[in-house]
Amino acid sequence: MQNNMNLPFIKYSKLWVTFSGLVALVCLALVVVWGLKPGIDFTGGSLLETSYSINRPSVGELQNYLSSKNYNNAVVQPIGDKSMVVRLGFLSEDEHQKLLAGIREQYGQNNNTIREERFETIGASVSRQLRQRALWAIILVSLGIIAYVAYAFRQVSRPVASWKYGLLAIIALIHDLLLVMGLFAVLGHYFGTEIDTAFVVALLTVLGYSVNDTIVVFDRVRENLLRHRSDDFSETVNIGLNQTLARSINTTLTTLFPLFTLYFLGGSTIHNFTLALLVGIASGAYSSIFIASPLLTMVEKWQRRAV
Repeated sequence: MQNNMNLPFIKYSKLWVTFSGLVALVCLALVVVWGLKPGIDFTGGSLLETSYSINRPSVGELQNYLSSKNYNNAVVQPIGDKSMVVRLGFLSEDEHQKLLAGIREQYGQNNNTIREERFETIGASVSRQLRQRALWAIILVSLGIIAYVAYAFRQVSRPVASWKYGLLAIIALIHDLLLVMGLFAVLGHYFGTEIDTAFVVALLTVLGYSVNDTIVVFDRVRENLLRHRSDDFSETVNIGLNQTLARSINTTLTTLFPLFTLYFLGGSTIHNFTLALLVGIASGAYSSIFIASPLLTMVEKWQRRAV
């Protein structure tokens, strides 16, 4: 099992884990202090996006117009160079058409064509159900991952119990989710970026991708333990990491390249969804190498010291 070309990942386990833990704590603090800015999927209300062929009004102009029509809680956000998004309370179809007609009358002079790009509306009761289901989806997926990994690694109960593999995979997943959530807390605080059901789908996708990368590394460790039964568990894990390193890098890059294309060319409707996937998938590749595997060796050392 000796290989002089092995990179010494496990040698610096404390450094990787400490750095990653600090990053996760900072992201957690950002989420707690600033929070995530919920979209209408989770708060209820309506969203109207309009595009302007010539002269798009400024945010202040459109905000003042809406205030004059008693839409005092409306939030206006520019999209690209020609579009504007208005988020406000629940609108009926009659109210929607009245608002759209008013905007066209106010800003449609001089051949300025105003087109409705999208209109979405959702009730408060539905948004509450979406919040609850999103939370339960993440919890159930995490429990399912622990159960699956514990079952898959049942033949390798020494020196680390099989269920601990699953628990360590979840710890790596928490780091990945916190990184994505921390980023969106910053974007929401400074740029008004909102989260919606697509954001939850992105988190679930990150969960699946990240745990897949971690299990590939763990599975190689399991194979090495079954074949060689080395007394040096840290060395076995480090060799497993090096054996799967090229696969992890190649798989991650082939996933990130299309996502970069979608991010820059896919349009505003999937912009935030793609950004969450980019950050989460890149973090998933990182955590499988620099969090889950180092923690595995640290748990084994703690067990030996406790005996």
